Amino acid sequence: HASTQAYIDYMRPRCVELSRVLKKTGSFYYHCDWHASHYVKVMLDQIFRENSFQNEIVWKRRVGMSSAVHGSNRFGICTDYLMFYVNGPSGERRATFHPQYNLNDPDYQRYIEKRFTLVDETGRRFQATSLVNPANRPNLKYEYKGFKPPPNGWMISKDKMEEWDRQGKIYFPKNPDGRLRRKSYADELKGMPVQNLWTDIPEINSQAAERLGYPTQKPLALLERIVNASSNPNDIVLDAFCGCGTALVAAQNLDRQWIGIDISPTACRVMAKRLRDVCKLREDEALWRAGRGFVVRDLPWTLKKLRALPHFEFENWAVIALGGIPNKVQVGDMGIDGRIFPVGTKPYDAETKEGQTASMFAGDWFPIQVKQVDKVGRPDIDQFEAVMTREERQRGFFVAFGYTADAEQECAAFHKNSGRIIKLITVQEILDEQHVQNM
Repeated sequence: HASTQAYIDYMRPRCVELSRVLKKTGSFYYHCDWHASHYVKVMLDQIFRENSFQNEIVWKRRVGMSSAVHGSNRFGICTDYLMFYVNGPSGERRATFHPQYNLNDPDYQRYIEKRFTLVDETGRRFQATSLVNPANRPNLKYEYKGFKPPPNGWMISKDKMEEWDRQGKIYFPKNPDGRLRRKSYADELKGMPVQNLWTDIPEINSQAAERLGYPTQKPLALLERIVNASSNPNDIVLDAFCGCGTALVAAQNLDRQWIGIDISPTACRVMAKRLRDVCKLREDEALWRAGRGFVVRDLPWTLKKLRALPHFEFENWAVIALGGIPNKVQVGDMGIDGRIFPVGTKPYDAETKEGQTASMFAGDWFPIQVKQVDKVGRPDIDQFEAVMTREERQRGFFVAFGYTADAEQECAAFHKNSGRIIKLITVQEILDEQHVQNM
């Protein structure tokens, strides 16, 4: 498919550079959905070599989607994929890796309830396991506190028996003819080892406390599991497509160093605000050099710089700033510079053919119009109203440096007459991070 090939062509040189800077002890994770996962794996096998591949992790991110969304001719899609590679052949075992455990796994909870049936005087659940040696050990045949040794002897020395006794880890039966056993406490277990199917981390829903409204935001628990598994404290975590900065927050929480990169100025502002608000870090050059702050580089922070951008580059900046997808067609775009797709919908769910117009996109989406002018007047609003009516869109967004009173009055009249809403967003609102509330 042409769009899939274009995506792979876009990602390949970036993944090559990421493999170049990856340390010998480092790991590489690539997150994708079902559309291109098989193409991505072939590409990464070529870059990292096949024997550097560790796992295809299947993340069950939601319970499921109804057939009404996907159509009745296929199963619902509820999973994404994480391709996990290391730098060098896996047999060399140079990459950092720490097994992860899940205390809340239902199978693990059933195992605890079935096996750990005894409760000590402090309320801790335990099971009594055998201390009998499987082979005959004459040197371990000793009596302990009136309890005779088993025929083959104990499985531990008397010194160890006394140590476990002091720690409360020896189970003394009420019957003096019984056998001593070891107390194995349930709360000392790490949990069920995490496999390559992750079902315990849901996606961020509309009620989640960590939700920022960023369309590709990942759960913090997902990134913390990855960082915990494949790095040590003070290691460097690099996320080259970091969006709203979840990987950076995870790295900061876990005492790692970090670097985040994103093409979107808005994403960089969102992550900077998140680091200030959530991690209580200050954006300060001197503090960054001292290891207690962070810096953001190469962003068009001022109105002057944004006015100087080439027209189409400014359009892309504005659309991405709203969390939208820029229109690939920059000439003859039918009055649409970009589209916003609400969470849960995708821009290419429909099988499109060459020559289709914007109105043939499937699902729910909102048009974006961008003007690199100081004051947008009523004529521009009239044209955008025609676009929304033609495309049967209930909501649209307009971005400019400012608007005339006639433009604002026309938006109000359009809403009164048609029920459709045009949100007027200024560039200054975007720079001040106030556009999300306005949207």
